[in-house]
Amino acid sequence: MKKFLMFAIILALVSGGTWYYLKGGKKEVKKSYAKAEAAAERISEYIETTGQVEPKNRVEILPPSGGRIEKIFAEEAQEIKNGDILALMSSQDRVAILDAARAQGEKEYDYWQDSYKPIKIVSPLSGRIILRNVVEGQTVSAGTVLFAMSDMLIVVANVDEADIGKVKIGQSAVITLDAYPTQPVNGRVFQILDEGKNSSNVIIYKVKIKLDSIPDFFKSQMTANIKIEITRGKKVLMVPSAALNYSKDGKTYVITGFDKKKTPLEQPVETGNENDGKTEIKSGLEEGDAVYFESKGYRAQSVGETGSSPLMPKRPGQRNKNVQRAMRNTR
Repeated sequence: MKKFLMFAIILALVSGGTWYYLKGGKKEVKKSYAKAEAAAERISEYIETTGQVEPKNRVEILPPSGGRIEKIFAEEAQEIKNGDILALMSSQDRVAILDAARAQGEKEYDYWQDSYKPIKIVSPLSGRIILRNVVEGQTVSAGTVLFAMSDMLIVVANVDEADIGKVKIGQSAVITLDAYPTQPVNGRVFQILDEGKNSSNVIIYKVKIKLDSIPDFFKSQMTANIKIEITRGKKVLMVPSAALNYSKDGKTYVITGFDKKKTPLEQPVETGNENDGKTEIKSGLEEGDAVYFESKGYRAQSVGETGSSPLMPKRPGQRNKNVQRAMRNTR
């Protein structure tokens, strides 16, 4: 009989502890709110797009006739002035004469080399060598591209037709290369091409951007991420984006206070652009108005005053105090 009574008491205690944990062991977590103010801030609007580094003017340098490259003086990435000699080449006639003279001896070869001067390949503009397409001793035809030059490197942005109307000549831009993401470069729009191109059923227009200064690491055809500033210093009303709430019918509102019953007071608002964790408020609030938003800090879950669940296993030798007390009472 005592054993049966002891078993019944133990079962009742365990069942009661389970019910307490599942139903009443979790304390109700009250919402806590943080307060902020609607503040006027000056922000800029940008169009973000991609593009590439390209020469403003790309010039290919070809030989006047077929022949053989004798000497090269210019290398890729080298800055060249208008009129500089890029290479020397022998025409086909000079090649034939020099090769025949070389077979007759060094003296004969030196005579014809001095008498029959090579052709000078001269730079037609000042700029940078972006391509050297030949080596010394190479035989070339009249159509062979020897060098390609650029007067200066620019950035060409690809702008969607939905945004092209916002882009104006003179607007500033920030360019970041994929290869150098931590080194942004400033520039300014100087040309907007009139003819667009269809890319995946979207019309894209080319916008050319001149750099304030051209870093050494800029190279033709590098991929660029571009932000074109379309409005500067526009003053707008901003609140933390976390303060925005949405009703079942999709409308946006903020909490501006609480009534006597601690019920939040909802104020409908019209929102605009979002920037750096804040959202523009077009209507519904005034500068200095308070807004409240739920503060979702981490809070450890409590399972009862003892801080442990009656269902959790115990270490060897440790028994539930309630069970031990029940056993003593049945003795």
